[in-house]
Amino acid sequence: MSTGIEPRRQAPHSRQAIATASGLALLVAVIVLIAAVLPAEYGIDPLGTGRALGLTALSGTVSAAPVPPPSGDALAPVQEGTIGLYSRDYKVDSRTFELGPYEYIEYKYHLAKDATMLFSWSANGDVVQDFHGDPDGAPSSASQSYDKKPRRESTGSFVAPFSGIHGWYWENPGGETVTVRVTTAGFYTNAHEFHFDGTRRTREVRALDAIAVSNN
Repeated sequence: MSTGIEPRRQAPHSRQAIATASGLALLVAVIVLIAAVLPAEYGIDPLGTGRALGLTALSGTVSAAPVPPPSGDALAPVQEGTIGLYSRDYKVDSRTFELGPYEYIEYKYHLAKDATMLFSWSANGDVVQDFHGDPDGAPSSASQSYDKKPRRESTGSFVAPFSGIHGWYWENPGGETVTVRVTTAGFYTNAHEFHFDGTRRTREVRALDAIAVSNN
């Protein structure tokens, strides 16, 4: 039996509504790309959201492949009471890095387990820093962080908890160039440098006979 009331028909979506929805979806995708994907994958953080969410550190600690252990004898200490004896002299190193806006660098030394390093670094501006280590032959997911507090400088000593590369991730979160300088001395064999553009290189460190000796 007909009630005489016609069912309400749903109006078809207009082209304008579809275009608006598509535009909003594209805008959300761009925001996610800039706010999350770029900081996490590439270390690019123009909005500062990567720093706030801890995403930029993800990009900085991921290497293309594990760094192989150095050839030759490891500089591991042999304990004799309170003294740790080594088979060779310790090394020294000093580097200066200029970080442009939103750029980062990692600089790490290869240390055998229980080997010691003294360090001092400073920056002339705000930096995101993470002092951490990667075990020999392990994937980057095995990285262990030692210090992620906000700092412009740090001076101290370090004893490697495992054989691998140990050092710093520094990121410039601002729009002005920042200079970072690091000086170390320790029982390491070489240093490894990782750049924000994906390049990496091995740095030689100096032996003690490279230091000028004063007779005064």
